[in-house]
Amino acid sequence: MFVTAKGAYVPFILLRERVVAQRHDWIVYIVDDDDDVRDSTLELLQCVGFAVRDFASGRDFLQQFEPTTGLCIILDLHMPDISGFQVLDALQTRGSTVPIIVFSGRSDHTTQEFGHRSDVIAVVGKPLDADRMIDLIQTLLNAKAAASQPVSWCATPQRPTRR
Repeated sequence: MFVTAKGAYVPFILLRERVVAQRHDWIVYIVDDDDDVRDSTLELLQCVGFAVRDFASGRDFLQQFEPTTGLCIILDLHMPDISGFQVLDALQTRGSTVPIIVFSGRSDHTTQEFGHRSDVIAVVGKPLDADRMIDLIQTLLNAKAAASQPVSWCATPQRPTRR
């Protein structure tokens, strides 16, 4: 069990045995109005080495979101003020290509429907499945790191000619 500063419990495989993030220039954004859920998710991801920024509202997130630094967005759909649905629409309007993990305590038809959008890579239920969340984000990090590796070009070796 992972115990957060507020005493919430999150089950997980031993953190020291997990593959940890090695690059901190890509940020995992958490957008959730539930303080305990947001804080637990933040602490868990920081413990395994991810750089994380958290937001209590969709409005705050949209005002501060930097798409060039985003590894992924963990987004609660059901929030007051600006819902996660509205955040998804705003991100699409802006042309964001940052992958989204929908994080919701509801498993209704509408939530599952949003799981089929091209920018949503997964729908993860609450309570948090820590291992699944870490695996999803680690997969994204590995893919992003592989895509940013410089390509090494090597000319085809030619045999010396005799004169």
